[in-house]
Amino acid sequence: MPGLSNIIEEFLKELIQETEDGIVEIQRNELAQQFECAPSQINYVLTTRFTPYKGYYVESRRGGGGYIKIMKVEMDRYENINDLIINAIGKSITKNKAYSIIEGLEEEGFITNREEKLIKVSIGDRALQNVKKYRNNLRADILRNMLLVLLKN
Repeated sequence: MPGLSNIIEEFLKELIQETEDGIVEIQRNELAQQFECAPSQINYVLTTRFTPYKGYYVESRRGGGGYIKIMKVEMDRYENINDLIINAIGKSITKNKAYSIIEGLEEEGFITNREEKLIKVSIGDRALQNVKKYRNNLRADILRNMLLVLLKN
């Protein structure tokens, strides 16, 4: 049985897909009541599953009339990919951030599932185990070069 975070994530993604503009506004407390969980569980899902690296923008307002606005950002094949490669990856990247980017690209259809797995293996801790210093710099270099080859063709 899938965990609660996975269920909440799938529910929100379905809501987003049902809209014409890819924007959903919900109240955190109502969602927490619906799933019988603490509002912090909703926050966890939003901060880990709906990141800019996965193609989402989340806006939150706290207080009595507080809401959460989730926007699916459609990636333009050229403009946003260049921005992703140059700015999001940067000179150094953690494994988790890199995996989020890769998963988002696969989810959007920019890379195949097989390419996603190959990239993850090539930048994972096991592949880089002999690199003690500047591991995240090397990870960024490998990821950037792989994406340049895959996404520019």
